[in-house]
Amino acid sequence: MRTVLVTGPGGAGRTTVAAATALAAAREGARVLLLGTDREDTLGAALGTSVGAISAGPPSPLEAAPPETSSPEASPLEAVPPGEAPNLFVARIDAADDFRTELAALQERAGAALDLLGATALDADELTELPGAEPLALLRTLRTVCGARPAASGAPYDLVVVDMPPTHATLAALALPGQLRRYLRRLLPPERQAARSLRPMLAQLAGVPMPAQWLYETSARWEAELAATQAVVENPALSVRLVVEPGPAAAEALRTARLGLALHGLALDAVVANRMLPTASPDPWLAALSAQQQEHLKEVHEGPQAVRELPHLGRAPHGVQDLALLSYETGRALAGGVPERTVEDRIAEDGVLVWHLPLPGAAKSELGLVRRGDELVLTAGQFRRILPLPSALRRCTVSGAALGDGVLRVRFTPDPGLWPQGR
Repeated sequence: MRTVLVTGPGGAGRTTVAAATALAAAREGARVLLLGTDREDTLGAALGTSVGAISAGPPSPLEAAPPETSSPEASPLEAVPPGEAPNLFVARIDAADDFRTELAALQERAGAALDLLGATALDADELTELPGAEPLALLRTLRTVCGARPAASGAPYDLVVVDMPPTHATLAALALPGQLRRYLRRLLPPERQAARSLRPMLAQLAGVPMPAQWLYETSARWEAELAATQAVVENPALSVRLVVEPGPAAAEALRTARLGLALHGLALDAVVANRMLPTASPDPWLAALSAQQQEHLKEVHEGPQAVRELPHLGRAPHGVQDLALLSYETGRALAGGVPERTVEDRIAEDGVLVWHLPLPGAAKSELGLVRRGDELVLTAGQFRRILPLPSALRRCTVSGAALGDGVLRVRFTPDPGLWPQGR
């Protein structure tokens, strides 16, 4: 099962491209699940039919009957009108319902602690979602759909297409599982659980109460859930597709997206140039706009990623027939891959190890590099990521860095006190 996340700048036509991609694959016989993340029913507007909302909370409605036996009455995954695309199932993620479900479950698990504190549990009907609920609901849904074990007859879907938020919000959401796991390990290191038998004595010596066992059990449960979600995000079968409308901002949007995706180790499989005007037009005004668009399109074509062009229909696409005119390919894997980070051994020649970090589109002036223990804090423009050092580099000191050809090369000099003798 493949997963294609469709993102891009606001207003570029992400929803239309996501719907067109899913529809094309479904018409070729693939079983496709199309997911929307907008609070409004934008997918329904594009498809010309109402799209129901789902919650990622257990029990998950996404684990209902296979698509062949599903129906709008039996499952919230609604198909488009019969005969148009029988293999296409569509749903919107209900972040508000997901938040209520998760908070209610958390209250139930922490019931004993709440009773000791004399707290009164919140009723489900008085819960309203908090900021940040949308990315968490999205990640839980991805974990449920893409991380589920295949059924006896195979995976329930051949392709999952997700209409994602704008690029920066998408990257922030996809980076969240790894970031939360790091915070959790720092605040509650798993190795400290081994000392639980000594906790009463340590409490007496320190004069403060030690964390209770339930806290570590909760931490372990969160760690397992975050690890499962991170595995889905880092799965090679997941890729990102960027939608841009060729214009003055297209090249910068593409550069920023490529940089952020590379920093987070995500694959950009294609760029979709949306709303392309006809190149031959008797109207001078339209011809001039088309010429400008073609100039900006040249910048979009720069780079290794595949580029697909979709025509401007002269109206907002609405319904399956309009989307069929925009079906550029089926959603199969296109050119692209996860940028690989490698360590080059140059000890014999220069006495250093070189860590190659792909950062396409990065500028030297926007880079920041800080070594913190066994981690490297890397800032590239508006993005920042904390990278764990490979084991060999942990016994070295940073001796320099250089950016060239879209690759940051960080030099590490072995620490004589830590490096094996005779190496």
